Amino acid sequence: MSGTVEIVGVTKRFGSHLAVDDISFGIGSGEFFSLLGPSGCGKSTTLRMLSGFEAPDEGAIRIAGQDMTDVPPYRRPTNIVFQRWALFPHMSVEANVAFGLEAEGRPRAEIRSRVGDALALVGLSGFAGRKPGQLSGGQMQRVALARALVKQPKVLLLDEPLSALDLKLRHQMQIELKRIQQEIGTTFIFVTHDQGEALAMSDKVAVMNAGRVEQIASPQELYDAPATRFVAGFIGHANLLPVTVEGPAGEGLARVRLGDLGFVAVAREALSGEATLALRFERVRIGAAQAGVGASGLDNPGLDHPGLDHLGSARATGVVRQMIFGGSTVQYVVGLDAASVEITAEQPHGAGAAVFTQGTPVTLTWEPADGRLFRP
Repeated sequence: MSGTVEIVGVTKRFGSHLAVDDISFGIGSGEFFSLLGPSGCGKSTTLRMLSGFEAPDEGAIRIAGQDMTDVPPYRRPTNIVFQRWALFPHMSVEANVAFGLEAEGRPRAEIRSRVGDALALVGLSGFAGRKPGQLSGGQMQRVALARALVKQPKVLLLDEPLSALDLKLRHQMQIELKRIQQEIGTTFIFVTHDQGEALAMSDKVAVMNAGRVEQIASPQELYDAPATRFVAGFIGHANLLPVTVEGPAGEGLARVRLGDLGFVAVAREALSGEATLALRFERVRIGAAQAGVGASGLDNPGLDHPGLDHLGSARATGVVRQMIFGGSTVQYVVGLDAASVEITAEQPHGAGAAVFTQGTPVTLTWEPADGRLFRP
């Protein structure tokens, strides 16, 4: 219970703007939990309410079973790390980290011991005497983290703390943050708009949109089984294609049509008529066009069969309109022959991988389980 967090029916308005709209969820003790979403979705406002810098208009926030409604920020069992480090430039690393403990009047020996432990945890034991101006961006972020952890909060709040770092350093800090969290077992609540950060570090992720929580799940579940069209489009890279649902195909599948192309896809609920098909870039396989093969839809024409076992891979033909080289991967934007849409396929870049230049006829295939249907 020491690090559990409960958010119950919380709503926050700023004038006529509804920033957070009746959200409810729980965070387990010792979890690395991320609030993920685009700018303006309510994630930072939620974090500020957890810290006590903002008060909810409705609902309740409980930490370790205690109602935080009337508890000021400095008395909450939380600490926060901001995007900017806010270190005292005239003070040493050691003094910056010790500042909060000194303000509490802790004994000098305890302060020295806890500061030493905190600096060792973030890998800065040899930097105690340096000033912030003598540190790199990543080192300053580690000092800010040590300063927050030295007070041993039950819950550590992190408000986009890595966004000011360059890409390579950000990836290194992701690994370090996860290591530190696992080592000390403190509940981390991490706010980010970067899906890669959330997927790489989190035990659970809450995807927010327009003040509401769209889905809470593990990173893998969010990626493989998005609950809404928004989550499917926001997490990873997906083709979002307008299709027509013609009827059920059994085994949680539905028969769909994209222009003249007919195939099946996963349907989380009963749908009919217009829908959106989400098809991840890397699930679409690309190959050279085969002579005599058109946009036939299914390798095995099984649209009239009820089960997945009778259904083959969807097959479509088209022409490469754009090739995007990304280093480890290559993306191909393909205009379909059977519909006035484009599908992006992604394949690893490596020895032996075929390369398709602009204007090349190609064949695209994907499995029935790879496409997921949502309401438009």
